[in-house]
Amino acid sequence: MSPIVFLATLLLSVPVAIVLAITAIWYIWESGNTVLYDSFAQKMFGGLENYGLLAIPLFMLTGELMNEGGMTRRLVALARVFVGGFRGGLAYINLLSNMFMAAIIGSATAQIAVMSRAMVPAMEEEGYSKGFAAATTAAGGLLAPVIPPSMMFVIFGVLAQIPIGDMFIAGIIPGLLLAGAFALVITLVGWFQQFPKGVWMSRRDAMQALIAALPAMLIPVSIIGGILFGIATPTESAAIASLIAFLVGWLIYGELKPQHLGEMFKRTAANASMILFMIAAASVFGWVIIYEEIPQQLAGLITSITSNPFMFLLIVNAALLLVGMVIDGIAAIILITPILLPIATGSYDISPYQFGVVVCLNLVLGLLTPPVGIGLYIASSMSGTTPGAILKSLWPFLIAVAAVLILLSYVPSLSTYLI
Repeated sequence: MSPIVFLATLLLSVPVAIVLAITAIWYIWESGNTVLYDSFAQKMFGGLENYGLLAIPLFMLTGELMNEGGMTRRLVALARVFVGGFRGGLAYINLLSNMFMAAIIGSATAQIAVMSRAMVPAMEEEGYSKGFAAATTAAGGLLAPVIPPSMMFVIFGVLAQIPIGDMFIAGIIPGLLLAGAFALVITLVGWFQQFPKGVWMSRRDAMQALIAALPAMLIPVSIIGGILFGIATPTESAAIASLIAFLVGWLIYGELKPQHLGEMFKRTAANASMILFMIAAASVFGWVIIYEEIPQQLAGLITSITSNPFMFLLIVNAALLLVGMVIDGIAAIILITPILLPIATGSYDISPYQFGVVVCLNLVLGLLTPPVGIGLYIASSMSGTTPGAILKSLWPFLIAVAAVLILLSYVPSLSTYLI
Protein backbone atom coordinates (compact mmCIF):
# COMPACT_ATOMS: atom_id res chain seq x y z
CA MET A 1 0.00 0.00 0.00
CA SER A 2 2.90 2.40 0.73
CA PRO A 3 3.99 2.57 -2.96
CA ILE A 4 0.42 3.44 -3.93
CA VAL A 5 0.33 6.25 -1.34
CA PHE A 6 3.68 7.52 -2.62
CA LEU A 7 2.63 7.59 -6.28
CA ALA A 8 -0.83 8.99 -5.56
CA THR A 9 0.44 11.92 -3.49
CA LEU A 10 3.21 12.61 -6.01
CA LEU A 11 0.75 12.69 -8.93
CA LEU A 12 -1.53 15.01 -6.94
CA SER A 13 1.33 17.56 -6.86
CA VAL A 14 1.75 17.33 -3.11
CA PRO A 15 5.12 18.93 -2.13
CA VAL A 16 7.83 16.28 -2.28
CA ALA A 17 8.84 16.71 1.37
CA ILE A 18 5.25 16.00 2.45
CA VAL A 19 5.10 13.01 0.07
CA LEU A 20 8.18 11.49 1.68
CA ALA A 21 6.91 12.07 5.22
CA ILE A 22 3.40 10.74 4.51
CA THR A 23 4.77 7.61 2.80
CA ALA A 24 7.08 6.88 5.74
CA ILE A 25 4.26 7.40 8.26
CA TRP A 26 1.93 5.17 6.25
CA TYR A 27 4.53 2.42 6.15
CA ILE A 28 5.10 2.67 9.91
CA TRP A 29 1.33 2.54 10.50
CA GLU A 30 1.03 -0.56 8.26
CA SER A 31 3.89 -2.25 10.08
CA GLY A 32 2.04 -1.94 13.41
CA ASN A 33 5.30 -1.17 15.19
CA THR A 34 4.44 1.63 17.64
CA VAL A 35 8.11 2.00 18.64
CA LEU A 36 8.81 3.37 15.16
CA TYR A 37 6.31 6.18 15.74
CA ASP A 38 8.29 7.31 18.77
CA SER A 39 11.50 7.55 16.74
CA PHE A 40 9.95 9.30 13.71
CA ALA A 41 10.72 12.87 14.82
CA GLN A 42 14.16 11.84 16.07
CA LYS A 43 14.92 10.28 12.69
CA MET A 44 13.87 13.47 10.88
CA PHE A 45 16.05 15.71 13.04
CA GLY A 46 18.86 13.18 12.77
CA GLY A 47 18.86 13.68 9.02
CA LEU A 48 19.83 17.32 9.57
CA GLU A 49 22.65 16.62 12.01
CA ASN A 50 25.31 17.10 9.38
CA TYR A 51 27.74 20.00 9.42
CA GLY A 52 27.95 20.01 5.61
CA LEU A 53 24.29 21.02 5.27
CA LEU A 54 25.12 24.45 6.67
CA ALA A 55 26.79 25.17 3.33
CA ILE A 56 23.39 25.31 1.60
CA PRO A 57 22.03 28.52 3.22
CA LEU A 58 25.52 30.06 3.18
CA PHE A 59 25.94 29.57 -0.58
CA MET A 60 22.41 30.90 -1.09
CA LEU A 61 23.28 33.97 0.97
CA THR A 62 26.47 34.47 -1.06
CA GLY A 63 24.40 34.55 -4.25
CA GLU A 64 21.97 37.07 -2.74
CA LEU A 65 24.81 39.33 -1.56
CA MET A 66 26.64 39.08 -4.88
CA ASN A 67 23.59 40.02 -6.93
CA GLU A 68 22.64 42.89 -4.61
CA GLY A 69 26.24 44.15 -4.49
CA GLY A 70 26.63 44.64 -8.26
CA MET A 71 29.13 41.84 -8.84
CA THR A 72 27.13 40.24 -11.65
CA ARG A 73 27.57 43.24 -13.93
CA ARG A 74 31.32 43.37 -13.30
CA LEU A 75 31.77 39.66 -14.00
CA VAL A 76 29.96 40.09 -17.34
CA ALA A 77 32.36 42.95 -18.18
CA LEU A 78 35.29 40.71 -17.25
CA ALA A 79 34.02 37.98 -19.60
CA ARG A 80 33.85 40.58 -22.40
CA VAL A 81 37.60 41.18 -22.03
CA PHE A 82 38.42 37.56 -22.93
CA VAL A 83 35.85 36.59 -25.57
CA GLY A 84 34.04 39.77 -26.61
CA GLY A 85 35.83 40.17 -29.94
CA PHE A 86 34.88 36.82 -31.47
CA ARG A 87 32.00 36.42 -33.91
CA GLY A 88 29.03 35.82 -31.65
CA GLY A 89 31.09 37.42 -28.89
CA LEU A 90 28.12 38.24 -26.69
CA ALA A 91 27.02 34.58 -26.71
CA TYR A 92 30.51 33.58 -25.51
CA ILE A 93 30.36 36.36 -22.92
CA ASN A 94 27.07 34.88 -21.72
CA LEU A 95 28.68 31.43 -21.40
CA LEU A 96 31.84 32.65 -19.66
CA SER A 97 29.81 34.81 -17.29
CA ASN A 98 27.75 31.75 -16.42
CA MET A 99 30.99 29.90 -15.60
CA PHE A 100 32.01 32.67 -13.22
CA MET A 101 28.56 32.71 -11.68
CA ALA A 102 28.49 28.90 -11.34
CA ALA A 103 31.57 29.13 -9.13
CA ILE A 104 29.67 31.45 -6.80
CA ILE A 105 25.92 30.77 -6.75
CA GLY A 106 25.75 26.97 -6.98
CA SER A 107 22.04 26.98 -7.90
CA ALA A 108 20.86 26.61 -11.50
CA THR A 109 17.48 28.30 -10.98
CA ALA A 110 19.00 31.31 -9.21
CA GLN A 111 21.68 31.59 -11.90
CA ILE A 112 19.17 31.44 -14.76
CA ALA A 113 17.09 34.17 -13.12
CA VAL A 114 20.07 36.48 -12.51
CA MET A 115 21.71 35.97 -15.91
CA SER A 116 18.45 36.26 -17.88
CA ARG A 117 17.97 39.77 -16.53
CA ALA A 118 21.58 40.69 -17.28
CA MET A 119 22.22 39.08 -20.69
CA VAL A 120 19.04 38.60 -22.72
CA PRO A 121 18.29 42.33 -23.28
CA ALA A 122 21.95 43.01 -24.18
CA MET A 123 22.05 40.15 -26.71
CA GLU A 124 18.75 41.23 -28.24
CA GLU A 125 20.09 44.77 -28.74
CA GLU A 126 23.04 43.39 -30.73
CA GLY A 127 20.84 41.42 -33.12
CA TYR A 128 20.47 37.99 -31.55
CA SER A 129 17.03 36.45 -31.51
CA LYS A 130 15.40 36.61 -28.10
CA GLY A 131 14.82 32.84 -28.16
CA PHE A 132 18.51 32.07 -28.73
CA ALA A 133 19.60 34.60 -26.09
CA ALA A 134 17.28 33.04 -23.52
CA ALA A 135 18.31 29.50 -24.57
CA THR A 136 22.02 30.30 -24.18
CA THR A 137 21.40 31.78 -20.75
CA ALA A 138 19.27 28.83 -19.64
CA ALA A 139 21.86 26.32 -20.90
CA GLY A 140 24.59 28.22 -19.07
CA GLY A 141 22.60 27.72 -15.89
CA LEU A 142 23.26 23.98 -16.20
CA LEU A 143 26.88 24.67 -15.26
CA ALA A 144 25.83 25.59 -11.71
CA PRO A 145 25.15 22.03 -10.48
CA VAL A 146 28.49 20.77 -11.89
CA ILE A 147 31.11 23.50 -11.42
CA PRO A 148 31.81 23.80 -7.67
CA PRO A 149 30.24 24.88 -5.44
CA SER A 150 26.98 23.03 -6.10
CA MET A 151 24.02 22.64 -3.76
CA MET A 152 23.15 19.35 -5.46
CA PHE A 153 26.68 18.11 -4.73
CA VAL A 154 26.28 19.15 -1.09
CA ILE A 155 23.01 17.20 -0.80
CA PHE A 156 24.41 14.17 -2.65
CA GLY A 157 27.53 14.20 -0.48
CA VAL A 158 25.42 14.22 2.68
CA LEU A 159 23.16 11.41 1.44
CA ALA A 160 26.07 9.33 0.12
CA GLN A 161 28.17 10.03 3.24
CA ILE A 162 31.22 11.10 1.24
CA PRO A 163 33.37 14.26 1.69
CA ILE A 164 31.61 17.23 0.10
CA GLY A 165 34.96 18.85 -0.73
CA ASP A 166 35.96 15.80 -2.79
CA MET A 167 32.57 15.88 -4.49
CA PHE A 168 33.21 19.51 -5.47
CA ILE A 169 36.62 18.59 -6.90
CA ALA A 170 35.05 15.74 -8.89
CA GLY A 171 32.90 18.31 -10.72
CA ILE A 172 35.77 20.48 -12.02
CA ILE A 173 36.70 18.48 -15.15
CA PRO A 174 33.05 17.62 -16.04
CA GLY A 175 32.15 21.31 -15.63
CA LEU A 176 34.92 22.39 -18.00
CA LEU A 177 33.88 19.68 -20.48
CA LEU A 178 30.29 20.91 -20.41
CA ALA A 179 31.39 24.53 -20.89
CA GLY A 180 33.58 23.45 -23.83
CA ALA A 181 30.67 21.56 -25.39
CA PHE A 182 28.45 24.66 -25.07
CA ALA A 183 31.18 26.82 -26.64
CA LEU A 184 31.30 24.39 -29.59
CA VAL A 185 27.52 24.66 -29.98
CA ILE A 186 27.72 28.47 -30.04
CA THR A 187 30.52 28.28 -32.65
CA LEU A 188 28.57 25.93 -34.95
CA VAL A 189 25.29 27.82 -34.62
CA GLY A 190 27.19 31.08 -35.19
CA TRP A 191 28.59 29.78 -38.50
CA PHE A 192 25.15 28.86 -39.79
CA GLN A 193 23.31 31.93 -38.52
CA GLN A 194 26.12 34.45 -39.05
CA PHE A 195 26.13 35.94 -35.58
CA PRO A 196 27.16 39.60 -35.22
CA LYS A 197 30.92 40.08 -35.09
CA GLY A 198 32.14 41.18 -31.69
CA VAL A 199 34.42 44.09 -30.90
CA TRP A 200 37.48 43.77 -28.70
CA MET A 201 37.68 46.23 -25.83
CA SER A 202 40.42 48.83 -25.89
CA ARG A 203 43.40 48.16 -23.64
CA ARG A 204 42.31 50.95 -21.32
CA ASP A 205 38.73 49.62 -21.01
CA ALA A 206 39.97 46.04 -20.60
CA MET A 207 42.25 47.06 -17.73
CA GLN A 208 39.40 48.96 -16.05
CA ALA A 209 37.12 45.92 -16.37
CA LEU A 210 39.81 43.62 -14.96
CA ILE A 211 40.51 45.88 -12.00
CA ALA A 212 36.79 46.36 -11.29
CA ALA A 213 36.18 42.60 -11.32
CA LEU A 214 39.16 41.59 -9.16
CA PRO A 215 37.31 42.03 -5.84
CA ALA A 216 34.38 39.96 -7.16
CA MET A 217 36.79 37.21 -8.28
CA LEU A 218 37.88 36.81 -4.66
CA ILE A 219 34.63 34.89 -4.08
CA PRO A 220 35.16 31.91 -6.44
CA VAL A 221 38.89 31.91 -5.58
CA SER A 222 38.10 31.69 -1.86
CA ILE A 223 35.57 28.88 -2.41
CA ILE A 224 37.47 26.67 -4.84
CA GLY A 225 40.97 27.53 -3.60
CA GLY A 226 40.05 26.94 0.02
CA ILE A 227 38.69 23.49 -0.78
CA LEU A 228 41.43 22.46 -3.25
CA PHE A 229 44.29 23.41 -0.93
CA GLY A 230 42.63 22.02 2.19
CA ILE A 231 42.53 25.42 3.89
CA ALA A 232 38.80 25.31 4.62
CA THR A 233 35.89 22.90 4.46
CA PRO A 234 33.07 23.61 1.96
CA THR A 235 30.97 25.02 4.80
CA GLU A 236 33.78 27.28 5.99
CA SER A 237 34.47 28.34 2.39
CA ALA A 238 30.78 29.25 1.99
CA ALA A 239 30.92 31.37 5.17
CA ILE A 240 34.10 33.12 4.01
CA ALA A 241 32.58 33.73 0.56
CA SER A 242 29.44 35.30 2.04
CA LEU A 243 31.57 37.60 4.21
CA ILE A 244 33.70 38.62 1.21
CA ALA A 245 30.56 39.23 -0.88
CA PHE A 246 29.16 41.48 1.85
CA LEU A 247 32.38 43.48 2.34
CA VAL A 248 33.04 43.86 -1.41
CA GLY A 249 29.47 44.90 -2.19
CA TRP A 250 29.31 47.33 0.74
CA LEU A 251 32.79 48.82 1.11
CA ILE A 252 34.32 48.52 -2.38
CA TYR A 253 31.43 48.72 -4.85
CA GLY A 254 29.14 50.69 -2.55
CA GLU A 255 25.98 49.09 -3.97
CA LEU A 256 25.07 46.82 -1.04
CA LYS A 257 23.21 48.58 1.75
CA PRO A 258 23.41 47.03 5.24
CA GLN A 259 19.75 47.89 5.83
CA HIS A 260 18.82 45.40 3.09
CA LEU A 261 20.48 42.49 4.89
CA GLY A 262 17.32 41.61 6.82
CA GLU A 263 15.33 41.01 3.64
CA MET A 264 18.17 38.94 2.13
CA PHE A 265 18.41 36.82 5.29
CA LYS A 266 14.66 36.27 5.14
CA ARG A 267 14.73 35.12 1.48
CA THR A 268 17.72 32.87 2.16
CA ALA A 269 16.07 31.29 5.20
CA ALA A 270 12.81 30.64 3.32
CA ASN A 271 14.56 29.04 0.33
CA ALA A 272 16.98 26.98 2.41
CA SER A 273 14.27 25.74 4.78
CA MET A 274 12.39 24.06 1.90
CA ILE A 275 15.48 22.09 0.88
CA LEU A 276 16.39 21.17 4.46
CA PHE A 277 12.84 19.97 5.17
CA MET A 278 13.06 17.69 2.13
CA ILE A 279 16.34 16.25 3.43
CA ALA A 280 14.81 15.67 6.88
CA ALA A 281 11.81 13.85 5.39
CA ALA A 282 14.11 11.91 3.07
CA SER A 283 16.10 10.52 5.99
CA VAL A 284 12.94 8.73 7.23
CA PHE A 285 11.93 7.74 3.69
CA GLY A 286 15.42 6.34 3.08
CA TRP A 287 15.14 4.24 6.22
CA VAL A 288 11.88 2.73 4.91
CA ILE A 289 13.52 1.96 1.54
CA ILE A 290 16.47 0.25 3.21
CA TYR A 291 14.22 -1.65 5.64
CA GLU A 292 12.18 -2.96 2.70
CA GLU A 293 15.40 -3.99 0.90
CA ILE A 294 14.30 -2.16 -2.24
CA PRO A 295 17.91 -1.49 -3.40
CA GLN A 296 18.72 -5.20 -3.16
CA GLN A 297 15.58 -6.16 -5.10
CA LEU A 298 16.25 -3.56 -7.79
CA ALA A 299 19.90 -4.61 -7.97
CA GLY A 300 18.84 -8.19 -8.65
CA LEU A 301 16.56 -7.02 -11.49
CA ILE A 302 19.15 -4.75 -13.15
CA THR A 303 22.08 -7.17 -12.79
CA SER A 304 19.97 -9.79 -14.54
CA ILE A 305 19.81 -7.41 -17.52
CA THR A 306 23.48 -6.36 -17.64
CA SER A 307 26.70 -6.70 -15.67
CA ASN A 308 28.42 -3.84 -17.51
CA PRO A 309 28.83 -0.63 -15.42
CA PHE A 310 28.54 1.57 -18.53
CA MET A 311 25.29 -0.10 -19.60
CA PHE A 312 23.98 0.29 -16.04
CA LEU A 313 24.71 4.03 -16.15
CA LEU A 314 23.00 4.31 -19.54
CA ILE A 315 19.90 2.66 -18.07
CA VAL A 316 20.05 5.02 -15.10
CA ASN A 317 20.47 8.04 -17.40
CA ALA A 318 17.45 7.04 -19.49
CA ALA A 319 15.30 6.53 -16.39
CA LEU A 320 16.42 9.75 -14.72
CA LEU A 321 15.75 11.82 -17.83
CA LEU A 322 12.10 10.85 -17.41
CA VAL A 323 12.21 11.45 -13.63
CA GLY A 324 13.78 14.88 -14.12
CA MET A 325 10.96 15.91 -16.46
CA VAL A 326 8.35 15.67 -13.72
CA ILE A 327 10.25 16.11 -10.42
CA ASP A 328 12.51 18.97 -9.32
CA GLY A 329 16.21 18.05 -9.46
CA ILE A 330 16.91 18.48 -5.74
CA ALA A 331 13.82 16.47 -4.81
CA ALA A 332 14.80 13.77 -7.31
CA ILE A 333 18.35 13.48 -5.97
CA ILE A 334 16.93 13.00 -2.48
CA LEU A 335 14.55 10.32 -3.76
CA ILE A 336 16.86 8.24 -5.92
CA THR A 337 20.21 8.36 -4.09
CA PRO A 338 19.24 5.88 -1.32
CA ILE A 339 17.87 3.49 -3.97
CA LEU A 340 20.43 3.61 -6.79
CA LEU A 341 23.72 4.48 -5.07
CA PRO A 342 24.04 1.12 -3.21
CA ILE A 343 23.46 -0.68 -6.52
CA ALA A 344 26.06 1.43 -8.36
CA THR A 345 28.76 1.00 -5.72
CA GLY A 346 27.91 -2.52 -4.54
CA SER A 347 26.92 -4.36 -7.71
CA TYR A 348 28.90 -2.44 -10.34
CA ASP A 349 31.86 -1.01 -8.37
CA ILE A 350 31.13 2.50 -9.69
CA SER A 351 32.78 5.35 -7.80
CA PRO A 352 30.23 7.37 -5.80
CA TYR A 353 31.86 10.52 -7.21
CA GLN A 354 31.32 9.45 -10.82
CA PHE A 355 27.78 8.40 -10.00
CA GLY A 356 27.06 11.69 -8.22
CA VAL A 357 28.34 13.83 -11.11
CA VAL A 358 26.37 11.86 -13.71
CA VAL A 359 23.14 11.84 -11.70
CA CYS A 360 23.28 15.55 -10.74
CA LEU A 361 23.96 16.66 -14.32
CA ASN A 362 21.23 14.36 -15.63
CA LEU A 363 18.57 15.53 -13.20
CA VAL A 364 19.24 19.21 -13.72
CA LEU A 365 18.24 18.73 -17.39
CA GLY A 366 14.69 18.55 -16.03
CA LEU A 367 14.94 22.27 -15.35
CA LEU A 368 14.77 22.86 -19.10
CA THR A 369 12.39 20.13 -20.24
CA PRO A 370 8.56 20.15 -20.09
CA PRO A 371 6.20 19.48 -18.42
CA VAL A 372 7.80 20.90 -15.24
CA GLY A 373 10.84 22.76 -16.64
CA ILE A 374 11.18 25.35 -13.86
CA GLY A 375 14.34 26.83 -15.38
CA LEU A 376 12.67 27.04 -18.78
CA TYR A 377 9.77 29.05 -17.38
CA ILE A 378 12.10 31.27 -15.34
CA ALA A 379 14.08 32.09 -18.50
CA SER A 380 10.80 32.69 -20.34
CA SER A 381 9.45 35.00 -17.65
CA MET A 382 12.68 36.97 -17.25
CA SER A 383 13.28 37.35 -20.99
CA GLY A 384 9.72 37.97 -22.11
CA THR A 385 9.74 35.20 -24.71
CA THR A 386 7.75 31.98 -24.97
CA PRO A 387 9.02 28.59 -23.72
CA GLY A 388 8.49 27.24 -27.25
CA ALA A 389 10.81 29.86 -28.77
CA ILE A 390 13.46 29.01 -26.17
CA LEU A 391 13.14 25.26 -26.78
CA LYS A 392 13.56 25.83 -30.52
CA SER A 393 17.05 27.24 -29.90
CA LEU A 394 17.83 25.06 -26.89
CA TRP A 395 17.96 21.60 -28.51
CA PRO A 396 21.64 21.80 -29.66
CA PHE A 397 22.65 22.52 -26.06
CA LEU A 398 20.58 19.58 -24.81
CA ILE A 399 22.31 17.29 -27.32
CA ALA A 400 25.67 18.57 -26.04
CA VAL A 401 24.66 17.73 -22.45
CA ALA A 402 23.61 14.23 -23.54
CA ALA A 403 26.99 13.70 -25.24
CA VAL A 404 28.87 14.85 -22.12
CA LEU A 405 26.71 12.57 -19.96
CA ILE A 406 27.59 9.56 -22.11
CA LEU A 407 31.28 10.48 -21.98
CA LEU A 408 31.21 10.87 -18.19
CA SER A 409 29.43 7.52 -17.89
CA TYR A 410 32.01 5.77 -20.08
CA VAL A 411 35.20 7.35 -18.65
CA PRO A 412 35.18 7.24 -14.82
CA SER A 413 38.52 9.05 -14.54
CA LEU A 414 36.94 12.29 -15.80
CA SER A 415 35.16 12.50 -12.44
CA THR A 416 37.78 10.88 -10.20
CA TYR A 417 41.15 12.02 -11.61
CA LEU A 418 41.56 15.12 -9.41
CA ILE A 419 40.39 13.51 -6.16
